[in-house]
Amino acid sequence: MIIRKYDEKDLQQMIDIWNEVVEDGIAFPQEEFLDSASGKEFFESQSYTGVAEDDGRIVGLYILHPNNVGRCGHICNASYAVSSDARGRHIGEQLVLNCLNKGKELGFRVLQFNAVVESNIHARHLYERLGFLQLGTIPGGFRMKDGHYENICPYYHEL
Repeated sequence: MIIRKYDEKDLQQMIDIWNEVVEDGIAFPQEEFLDSASGKEFFESQSYTGVAEDDGRIVGLYILHPNNVGRCGHICNASYAVSSDARGRHIGEQLVLNCLNKGKELGFRVLQFNAVVESNIHARHLYERLGFLQLGTIPGGFRMKDGHYENICPYYHEL
C-alpha cells in the first residue's frame, strides 16, 4: 500500500469512501453527500488530500487544511476516511502518520481535531497512541445520525 497525493482519476473512489462515512453518521459533521462536481471542488480546496492506494484501489484518504486563519493559521485540521471493507488493516494509522509529516512539511505547527466523537474508541486510542493530547470534553457536541447527542473530545499534536 502507498499513500500519495490524490489524482483526478481517484475522485469517484474517494467520493464513495467519503460518502460512506457521512452516511454512517457517527464521525463526520457533514450531512450532505458529495457528487462528482462538489467532490472535485471539495478535495481541490484542501491544503493537501492524500489517498491510500492498495493494488490500484483507493482504500482510504485524508484531507488537511488550516483550522483557522490569521494568528491561528499555523494550526491545521484533518479528517480521515477508510473504506469499510478495508478497515482493521491499520490504514487509518498510516494515514495519520503521513498527515503529521505532511502538515509539518506545509509549515503547520499543530494538528488539531475539533470534534472526535467520544464513543469513537478506535480513533481515540489511535490518536492517543500516536501522542495526541485530549483538550477536554464538549458535552453533547455531536448530533448522531439517529438524533441523539454525544460528547466530543478535541485533540492536538504538536508538529
